[in-house]
Amino acid sequence: MTAAGRSLDAYRRIVIKIGSALLVDRASGLKKSWLDAICDDIADLRRKGVDVLVVSSGAIALGRTVLKMHPGALKLEESQACAAVGQIALARHWSESLSRHGIIAGQVLLTLGDTEERRRYLNARATLNQLSKISALPIINENDTVATSEIRYGDNDRLAARVATMAGADLLVLLSDIDGLYTAPPHLDPQARFLEDIEAITPQIEAMAGGAASELSRGGMRTKIDAGKIATGAGCAMIIASGKTEHPLRAIEDGQRCSLFAASVAPVTARKTWIAGQLQPSGEIHVDPGAVKALSAGKSLLPAGVREVVGGFHRGDTIAVIGPEGRQIARGLSGYDAEDARRIAGRRSGEIEGILGYAGRAAMIHRDDLVMTETGLETTAARQKKDTANA
Repeated sequence: MTAAGRSLDAYRRIVIKIGSALLVDRASGLKKSWLDAICDDIADLRRKGVDVLVVSSGAIALGRTVLKMHPGALKLEESQACAAVGQIALARHWSESLSRHGIIAGQVLLTLGDTEERRRYLNARATLNQLSKISALPIINENDTVATSEIRYGDNDRLAARVATMAGADLLVLLSDIDGLYTAPPHLDPQARFLEDIEAITPQIEAMAGGAASELSRGGMRTKIDAGKIATGAGCAMIIASGKTEHPLRAIEDGQRCSLFAASVAPVTARKTWIAGQLQPSGEIHVDPGAVKALSAGKSLLPAGVREVVGGFHRGDTIAVIGPEGRQIARGLSGYDAEDARRIAGRRSGEIEGILGYAGRAAMIHRDDLVMTETGLETTAARQKKDTANA
């Protein structure tokens, strides 16, 4: 990074994600001086014309401190109770600290379904945009009081990325207890090299991700890279920076070391951004090499190119498209329920009516509902097949 640092006021709308360990101390509770300092930074940005949204962790950590819960892992119902107590306290502290600058805070609690289901996604986006329109600052967190392991994000890095794409932000700042991306986890490899500028998230970049760095953090570098893929693919740049010092946003502008992930030069449309960013596809469609070539050329996925249909899903659900090597190459909205998709897999489009008894869509996934992902990640189904073959 240059001595001048990163100019945050060059961006129109910024989403700032704050990790639990920055806000909450296990022994003493909320770090009020740190919260006041970052609210000072946020107020400075708003005075410069930057729209700011905050994704704040800390509800469970604060709640367990207030309730004097036992150390170590919590049961699900204990975590939810801590979140219920901690969330109301956290919102009050944010509101009080921002009010020193005449800023009104608005609390927004989201679950996985609020960003994965299209109608709820659009409703949440409208709320965020309206809050910004009336100059209220959204303080966003996962709704941990009702979320279970099956319906939760599990970390606020990816939630922040989904919020950034939902709100049309052009920068996502992840503040945590690490100052950026290294070629290897620095606490394990003293020779790890720091990376300041990342032009694209390649498989090599993904391989550099490590685990969580602190007791209070659920996310680690893995989730930050996942967040980066969601954000940068939607045309939103991302910064990973340490928040351990007070005034962390000012520190970034003053030249404190951080990693900047460049936004994609060709972001996908808003609808395809939503499709690509979904965390839990409802099923999988495995395709042959000819279909891979057609999809890469911008064509729709036809039934003839489908080898196998995995999982139970409905028409309109997001499904992963898996290539011959067992790796995800695309995601899209299915034109068929899983049962009908299985019946027409491998058949020509002209045969659909005779097989199903009705004139269905010619495409299994229309090109307007499909986005190439090329994640290089082996799917669960592919790993299970490999394990069975090797058994």
